[in-house]
Amino acid sequence: MIGSLCLLLANIVLAQAAATPIPSPPQQAAKQDESKAADQINTEMAEKLLKVKRIYVDSFGDDQAAKSLQAMIINALESSKRFIITENKDKADATLKGHALEKTSQEFHASGEGTAVGVAAGSQSGSISGTVHGGTGHISGSHSGGFAATSLATEDSVASTETINDARLAVRLVSADGDVIWSTTQESKGAKYKGASADVADKITKQLLRDIEKLEKPSVAQPPK
Repeated sequence: MIGSLCLLLANIVLAQAAATPIPSPPQQAAKQDESKAADQINTEMAEKLLKVKRIYVDSFGDDQAAKSLQAMIINALESSKRFIITENKDKADATLKGHALEKTSQEFHASGEGTAVGVAAGSQSGSISGTVHGGTGHISGSHSGGFAATSLATEDSVASTETINDARLAVRLVSADGDVIWSTTQESKGAKYKGASADVADKITKQLLRDIEKLEKPSVAQPPK
């Protein structure tokens, strides 16, 4: 009886100990707090990005290349039919700011082919004959020879200079209250049917649309294990 009572008390103590949560170590708790804070920031920035409908594209610089990139960005954003591009900064939901770099370089290409043909020919022959009787007689001889040579050489060479345009643009989308809610850096060495500026502007617009599309998709709930 006493043994059964002791066993029952031991089981109760073990059950209470198992039900009592084990406190997390300080480092683990700190990591959990950081993760929660990061999730809250990401959620807040995502909500602000999804609300952006009207964008003001700020100047990328005073040089001609920067102005060209700014115009290409405006054109690409307008063509997406997703945003309204405004020149009134106060009416914008967000401002697109950035730093543009475009440079032009030249590459020299040369190639050559050569062909040479030579022909040579030659011949030599000779003969001598004669008869002598009693101190008299005659001697005759003949000789012939010849030589011919032909040489032909051709050489073809091609040289060309290719101009390569490189464009690089780092942009950030800033909300009306001054928070950076999206950023990207894209570069291009030019496309087959368009220049480097148009190509990099197209890449930035597509990246922005892809990121917004990911945020718009509802997260798939994981099945319970």
